[in-house]
Amino acid sequence: MAAKLPLGIVTHSQKVCSLYKRALRNLESIYDVRHVYRYQAVLMRDRFDKNAKITDFRKAVKLLEEGEQELFLNQHPLPRKFPTSPGGVAYGRVVTPPDWVLDYWHPLEKAHYPEYFKKRELQKKEFIAMWEKEYGKPDPKDQSHH
Repeated sequence: MAAKLPLGIVTHSQKVCSLYKRALRNLESIYDVRHVYRYQAVLMRDRFDKNAKITDFRKAVKLLEEGEQELFLNQHPLPRKFPTSPGGVAYGRVVTPPDWVLDYWHPLEKAHYPEYFKKRELQKKEFIAMWEKEYGKPDPKDQSHH
């Protein structure tokens, strides 16, 4: 799994939006009854809105740090995850086989999907032509089997 790499400078407003979204996700984990969650979400939004017009950047940064700390201290021990997201119960469950597996299908199996395999063979020829144009034809000496 790839680590999260910063792809640019994250602005203060992006950090605030991220904190808000993570706070809402945390509330979702805590309150499983929808109307109770919505009430708490409205209260959370009100807290963010009250500080939205702050022009003193130092105070805004301090509030952001305090919000991050509060979220950390109040985080749910078992946060709710989407099933197919990393950490979810179905993450990585569906394994997509590599394309070369289809090369080993029996001709009778391929006969069920004639248009698909006709198009696939054409795409393979185009790919080989593109490869040879860019890298040249393979050397027969390199293809000897041990």
